[in-house]
Amino acid sequence: MAKSGLFAIRDVGSLIHETAEEGTELKKAVGVVQLTAMGVGAIIGTGIFVVIGKGSGIAGPAVVLSFALAAVACVFSALSYAELASSIPVSGSAYTYTYATMGEIVAWIIGWDLILEYGVSVAGIAIGWGGNLNAFLDAAFGVALPDAISKSPEDGGVVNLPAVFIVLAITLLLIRGVTESARANLVMVVVKLVVLIFFLAVAFANFSTGNFHPFAPAGADGVTAAAAIIFFAYIGFDAVSTGSEEARNPARDLPWAIIGSLGICTVFYILTAVGALGIASPDQMKDSDAPLAAALDQGAGMSWAAGILALGAVVAITSVVLVIFYGQTRIFFAMCRDGLLPRRMAKVNPRYGTPARLTMVLGVLIAVLAALIPLGTIVELVNIGTLFAFVLVNIGVIVLRRTKPDMPRPYRVPWSPVLPVIGIGFAVYLMSDLPLDTWIRFGVWLVAGLVIYALYGYRHSRLRQEAAAAPSAARPEDDPS
Repeated sequence: MAKSGLFAIRDVGSLIHETAEEGTELKKAVGVVQLTAMGVGAIIGTGIFVVIGKGSGIAGPAVVLSFALAAVACVFSALSYAELASSIPVSGSAYTYTYATMGEIVAWIIGWDLILEYGVSVAGIAIGWGGNLNAFLDAAFGVALPDAISKSPEDGGVVNLPAVFIVLAITLLLIRGVTESARANLVMVVVKLVVLIFFLAVAFANFSTGNFHPFAPAGADGVTAAAAIIFFAYIGFDAVSTGSEEARNPARDLPWAIIGSLGICTVFYILTAVGALGIASPDQMKDSDAPLAAALDQGAGMSWAAGILALGAVVAITSVVLVIFYGQTRIFFAMCRDGLLPRRMAKVNPRYGTPARLTMVLGVLIAVLAALIPLGTIVELVNIGTLFAFVLVNIGVIVLRRTKPDMPRPYRVPWSPVLPVIGIGFAVYLMSDLPLDTWIRFGVWLVAGLVIYALYGYRHSRLRQEAAAAPSAARPEDDPS
């Protein structure tokens, strides 16, 4: 019998069985193309259109190596996500995998962490969307929204209305249905890839090596410090795993989508970073919310091309908001269905097949966050949350191989536990480069989460309630002996 204490473990079979329960059953509507597009949609966007400027300001031209380092750090964790997603096709991603391997208290910690990671990530990407909207308006029409309604108070504004608008618009789309959301994302992914190919063509046609000297002004420390920030750009392949429950063939499609989307995006990232540095210096990009548009405008003197890129960036980053917010709702949904958060929030709308009430509540909260918080603070908080999740997913593969050696695994991480251990090492190494303030904020968030778990989650846990009910149900009331 499963333990009923803090480290109670969910049975994998039970987790899968609950996905078919009436009232909380999600619609199975996406295939490998849509899942891969979700990964590409989530990954390519903020990293190229926003964070590349911050990374180049830290590492200089060696930011190209930072992109490669961050990708390598992700590969090992991507393999672990692929194994667990194909073996446990249930909403919740790392939260669910941890519940099935390390117990409830650890699952709560990672779930609470993922709420921070995804929710704050959506807010950060929405802020980047607003910056690119202003870049497009300026490049195409020579106008821009006033700072008062387009920047956070800390950045000199009052409220970031563009960020609020995009969050609420995506909220309504996600409520409408996963099929509609996946189709919209696929269209936007095609647009963003076309835009990046256009940028590469323009950049390499005007390429110069002058901006590559000195290559690494901050040395190896600058490369790793930038990689820790750029890591934000690779968030997305893990979001594919949140769609496990809505995949038509999760055992086959999820590994392809997770690993494939990471590979596609890594190639585009490195080529785009090289191209950008071929036409603009790090100083020209580091302070811009739309560094690629700035590279074309200031570096190459091609404002007409910058306008096209800025419009493409608006479309591209919209898809990132869509997929990451989708992941956030599915993790929250899984926690609510397990009783660690209010179970009534896991109610699926019978018309749309989505957790509509939950999505609306989260959308409003994230819109408020996007309206008031500056981008820099958000990026660092997302990174530490993601890296912490990667550590636990890699541990989960190792633990589940020992505790459930005969469990069906459509995809298996090769050379386990060596590769998962390397994934853990990379994640811990990148975490060590994040600022102390980020660790403090993260610690405060986790402490707040433990308080909520103690006051609510522990007592309302579905696993614990079912374990408590089982003995009384099995006890004979009238034993003739």
